[in-house]
Parts: sequence; structure tokens; C-alpha cells
Amino acid sequence: MAEQFNYRSVLAPYMNGLLKLKQAASIGSLRLKWIFLEFDRFMTENCIEDTYITREIISRWRETRKNDCERTIYAKYSAWSQLTKYMNRQGIQCHVPQLPKESTTDRGFVPYIFTHVQVKDIFSAIDSTVMGDRHIDTSLIAMPTLFRLLYSTGLRISEALSIRNSDLRLEEGYIIIRKTKNGHERIAPICESMKAVLIQYLYHRNRMPLKGVAEPGALLFIKADGLPFKSNAAYNWFKRTLAKCNIKHIGNHYGSRQHDLRHTAACHALMKMSDNGLDPYAGLPILCAFMGHRSLAATEQYVRLTTEMYPELAAKANPINAFIYPRTPEGYSHEN
Repeated sequence: MAEQFNYRSVLAPYMNGLLKLKQAASIGSLRLKWIFLEFDRFMTENCIEDTYITREIISRWRETRKNDCERTIYAKYSAWSQLTKYMNRQGIQCHVPQLPKESTTDRGFVPYIFTHVQVKDIFSAIDSTVMGDRHIDTSLIAMPTLFRLLYSTGLRISEALSIRNSDLRLEEGYIIIRKTKNGHERIAPICESMKAVLIQYLYHRNRMPLKGVAEPGALLFIKADGLPFKSNAAYNWFKRTLAKCNIKHIGNHYGSRQHDLRHTAACHALMKMSDNGLDPYAGLPILCAFMGHRSLAATEQYVRLTTEMYPELAAKANPINAFIYPRTPEGYSHEN
């Protein structure tokens, strides 16, 4: 398990056991890992050594989460419920909390969709970014290629940073994505312009005097010292780039975010398919595979989002398809 998910509290064996079960069933559990990390810190910081999860313990934890939104609280109570049920099956009698009532007013976040002009501005800004001071551990060298890859393929940042040299199939025009959110490998197609960018990046990266940088098992994206970097490093560069482009960034999951490059890729792909004469709803299975979703329901929201931004696309959709794929209910999150 990754170092950041090295649980240390009395609940650690049960957290790890539940996560292994989910992994064996190919069920994505990244968000659950982060929530468990919060639970783990709560237990250690409060010196709780009792393995029996009581109503009082969960109430004490809830008092520390006053700034969480209703959707986040619901997800965390769901994690408590899963964990306590698992512990009960292991013979540890625990209180299983009741899930809070889902809010009917919380519609969840609305993705920020960059315009084509903004995408070009982002690429130009990161291309022209220079270091104020020379740092051997800078990750800037990878950012122009990384940002383009996120937009071109719709990859999640965690998926992009997990790519290894052996996963590249540049001659065939695709990349194998092995570490995905839902645990299923997929192929990410790359266009000719993205292929040229990757070839240029590899040329300059491989010329650096770094041992093993071009080995098949080495990671594709690295810092100037040859070591990998985490998503927060890319996010920091992205925020600086948005500032250079005068694109508003609020933070805390609101406003334009790095992950919105993925949402933008989906909407722009739908627009391109529509411009080529394909019904937006008929293109759903294609977009579903492209985005790595497990169901069409997770992809359908992009059709609604795109047609809201570009009403002329609605005229190109067959009305019967809109009936087959009903309107997304309020509060639905395609990433959840």
C-alpha cells in the first residue's frame, strides 16, 4: 500500500482488510483510502485504543467535521458504515451509523469547462514559464507535456503520473493506462500532435544525465533530478498557469481546477463528434470508453453539460435518444 496510506491506529488491520477485499473485487477505493486516513488520524490524535466503534466515537469525530459539505459528510458516514459492518463480520461488535439524509438542495459542483481559446492560453503560458531560481528537484520540465496529455486524453492526474515508459505505444497511437480509478486497465488513444509532443519530451528527458530514466519500467513523468513527483506539484503549477492566463481559481474544489481539463476534454470531444455529424447520444459509448467510465450513466452528464453550453448541439440530437438517456437527477455526481 502507498506510503501515505500507512494506517497506524487500532483500526488499521480492519481498514486494510476491507480495502483488500475491494481490490480483489476490482472496486475502486481511492476516495475510501483518503477517508480512512482521516479516521486513522482522528483515532491516534484522540488516543483511542478501543477497537469497538461506538456511537460516542462517531459523534466525537462528527464534531471535528463542521466545515465539510453535506455530500462529503454523506460519503464519510458511508465509509464508517462499510468499516463497522466489516468489523462486525470479523466478530468486533461495533455501532453501525445511520446514513444521513441526502440533501435535495446540494447539486454538487459544476465542472468548469475551458474554452478552446483558454486551452491554448494555458499551453502558451506553461510553455513560457521559467524558473526564478534553479532547483534540481523542479517538476516544471514535465508540465507542458503533462497538461497537454490531460486535455488530449481526458486522463485523471493520478492515471497520467502512473504511466511508465513501457506503457507507451507511440507507433500504434495509444497509451496503456494500468492504474485506473475503477481498477480496470484501458487504452488511451493519442492524436498525431500529442504523439509529436511526447516524442519531443522523451528526446529531451532522455538526454539528461540520469541513470535508468529511459528504462521500460521507469515512470514517464519525472522531475529534473529523475525522481517522480506527486499530483500536488502539478496542481501548484496549474494554479500559477491559470493566474498568468487571468482565469479565476477559487480553490477548495470550486472554480477552474486541474481536473477540469478532463471535463473539458469530454465536452470538446462531444462537440467534435457532433461537428462530424454524429448524434451526441449515439457517441456516448465511444466517450464512455474514452473516459474510462464503467457505465453510460456516468458519461451521460457530459451530454447535458455540453448541450447547456452549446444549445445548437441539442438540435443535432435525435429526441428518442434523449428519452433513452433520461435527465440526470439533481445532486448526481458522475465522479462519485
